[in-house]
Amino acid sequence: MSPAVTLFLIGVSMALAGSVTIKTLVFSTETNINYVEMIPQKNLNLRSFTLCMRVATELSGRREVILFAYRTRNHDELHVWRELDGRLSFYLAGGGVLFKVPELGALQTHLCITWDSTSGLAALFLDGKRSLSKIYRRGHTVRAGGRVILGQDPDSFLGDFDSDQSFVGEIFDVNMWDTVLADSVIQGMFAGKREPRGNVFDWESTELRINGDVKVVTREL
Repeated sequence: MSPAVTLFLIGVSMALAGSVTIKTLVFSTETNINYVEMIPQKNLNLRSFTLCMRVATELSGRREVILFAYRTRNHDELHVWRELDGRLSFYLAGGGVLFKVPELGALQTHLCITWDSTSGLAALFLDGKRSLSKIYRRGHTVRAGGRVILGQDPDSFLGDFDSDQSFVGEIFDVNMWDTVLADSVIQGMFAGKREPRGNVFDWESTELRINGDVKVVTREL
């Protein structure tokens, strides 16, 4: 494995000519070594959250794809998956909640998930459209002390990766809040409006640690 390269990622910037640019992560190959660790701005001790990202992948067929992984030493605290059958899901230290939605593809998709411990309400948004609500892990708390990575599913603490579950494609604009955002705010983000940035992860200032052959590309929006 190549040494980690630390990037203090400024996700969105204004070029001199006034155009808006954003940095994006490109995972080109299926491997068990390519991943990006995200350094949170605060501990992930969460009783509610909203997690959003923009993602595109051409992986198809009956194959699991990891989209986001937060693991402590003993538990998969928060994992987001594309399942074998194309459904999207997330897991909080146990069985998951799954949503039957249009499959991810080569066209970029704005994906958000929301969850609240008090009510157990869980929902998913694709390109601003909200799923039905489901009741999931009422009373649960996401525990602090772990590490967040993109591109691989760690079966141990930042290790034991399986290339058959790795992410191949493009992912960017990963933001996370420790509250459930209003539907209108999530829909505004999809539409490109300037909404409050994440207080757990903010793509404009998140520190990324690149491991393996993951390309960081800056492009205009």
